[in-house]
Amino acid sequence: MVMFDPYTRPPQSARCIAILGGTGFVGHALAHRLTDDGHRVKVLSRNREAHRDLLVHPSVEVVTANVYDPEALVRQFEDVDAVVNLVGILNEKGHKGAGFHKAHVEFTQRALDAACKAGVHRFLQMSALGAGTDAPSHYQRTKAEAENAVLARSKDIHVTVFRPSVIFGEGDGLTERFAHLLAAVPLVFPLACPGTRFAPVYVNDVAEAYARALDDSATFGKRYELCGPDIFTLHEIVEYVRKLQSRRRIIVPLPDFLSKAQAAVFEFLPGKPFSLDNYRSAQRDNVCDGSNGLRELGIAPTPMDAVVPSYLTQRRPRRIYDRFRRSYRGRFS
Repeated sequence: MVMFDPYTRPPQSARCIAILGGTGFVGHALAHRLTDDGHRVKVLSRNREAHRDLLVHPSVEVVTANVYDPEALVRQFEDVDAVVNLVGILNEKGHKGAGFHKAHVEFTQRALDAACKAGVHRFLQMSALGAGTDAPSHYQRTKAEAENAVLARSKDIHVTVFRPSVIFGEGDGLTERFAHLLAAVPLVFPLACPGTRFAPVYVNDVAEAYARALDDSATFGKRYELCGPDIFTLHEIVEYVRKLQSRRRIIVPLPDFLSKAQAAVFEFLPGKPFSLDNYRSAQRDNVCDGSNGLRELGIAPTPMDAVVPSYLTQRRPRRIYDRFRRSYRGRFS
């Protein structure tokens, strides 16, 4: 094992950064942001060929690797200066929390061990706002357990934890998800947990936070909550999406007992569109309790209205045009 001096700051220069979970929504934004600073990015994936879109930048390398193999992780980390762990799941296959524990806690501990063994100096962890050991959901409790595991290793490796609220941006699981659901459900849209409050944060702001913290010793050993500038209820977010896409839908806020009943039913649908664990997570507001980490890092939070209309209002006409074009070709080709 390579010895690590916790008081020695890594040099500020072009680095090689490994991203775990880098093929996802946040991973794409972060990979491109890091290359802007001249860093090389190594994205570990189970299937390199499925993520060739990341290879458009010559400084991004997608490597096929078994991230659940500790020795394979050590080998992949031997030439990197920093590890970013974005791995996380919103739902598990089972119902008792074992899947969350494996993805959040066990995987994080394995990645930390491999990073320390390979002599990596920097580890940045993606957590979630609302995480807590006393939280109501498996998701939130295991995210908190992973946070604590990371911060407990501060004597071995420089660590920083980020706790974002729900993240928006083109391709997200928030505005785009509700746009698809509103399109699929006719007339009436029953909305569970409508009063839960969120501070949606822009994906590029989250990526910027990681980039700025990378070489900043003031961030070592700290947690940063990341929030957008505005607070919305879930009902307000869905209504905002509806108006942007000019959908004629009646959004019906469900009371708590019906929200829980909906979750109990959807828990067993393919893909778990809404689970009991999601319902429990929604019992806590998803807003910054203290200072906003974006402002601490010198980043002005981006409001939803500065970004979301640019992709949601254009997407629907483009789909209609594409559908017409395909129909036209079928008739006259």
